[in-house]
Amino acid sequence: MIVPDANLLLYAYDQSSPFHDRARAWWDGCLSGREAVGLTYPAMFAFLRIATNPRAFANPMTLDEAAEHVNSWLGRRVSQILQPPASHAADAIALLMSAGGAAGNLVTDAQIAALAQTYRAVVHTADRDFQRFADVRCLFPLDA
Repeated sequence: MIVPDANLLLYAYDQSSPFHDRARAWWDGCLSGREAVGLTYPAMFAFLRIATNPRAFANPMTLDEAAEHVNSWLGRRVSQILQPPASHAADAIALLMSAGGAAGNLVTDAQIAALAQTYRAVVHTADRDFQRFADVRCLFPLDA
């Protein structure tokens, strides 16, 4: 199972990003492929928050546009929402402890990483911080 990080989702829709073409090809391939795509609440809401922010995007989306993208992902046959188990908070905190801190976006990354561990999935990301979490499998599709 693929668990996309928000940064790749944002690059896929931000035409001003130097990573746009590769990220868009990767994401289109994920959504039309056979491997399951596990969408996390932290990544989906980060997409909504950042894609609509004029300080983050040169041409920000409206909330309706961003929500339409998220809803289209959820409607794909390969997609599912990864529901956090009862142990999710403890799992994410343990990952933060193993990484040695809780600064910045690492808290969100730990939530995504904990879900990937729970579902035995691979985080697809452009963020090297995920390598700080022991036993979390990561793939960096923009490196290919």
